[in-house]
Amino acid sequence: MYTVLLPVKSDRSLEAADYVTALPDSESTVEVVLLSVFEEFEAADEAGVVRSSDLYDETDLPAHVVEVAQVLEERGIAVTVRREHGDPTAEIVRIAREVDADTIAMAGRDRSATGKVLFGSVIQGVILESDRPVTVLRRE
Repeated sequence: MYTVLLPVKSDRSLEAADYVTALPDSESTVEVVLLSVFEEFEAADEAGVVRSSDLYDETDLPAHVVEVAQVLEERGIAVTVRREHGDPTAEIVRIAREVDADTIAMAGRDRSATGKVLFGSVIQGVILESDRPVTVLRRE
């Protein structure tokens, strides 16, 4: 089987599902690991400190993750859903190694060059840190 790690963060992930189902013989040769990463954070105010670990629930999948899983399953693709907590780039790279993904497919956002420099990019981090091929899907 050809394993595709598909990190999902937004409704743009449906475009990545289209990419996967367009792969040759996808119903019989492709398996998808859908990955949703709940990003680590810590926030403080007069009421106290809130940590992401206090809010994280492994079973609480965002609606877009469930939707992408359903679309892939309806198209005959084998799907495993993972929910992790941590730094998105690090978790994507870690899970890609753990599941021995053949590729990582990510839906990119349209951002200016300045936006990328100022805010960083999970996709850029994955490309630089992963030892797996990364397919970046851009909106046409």
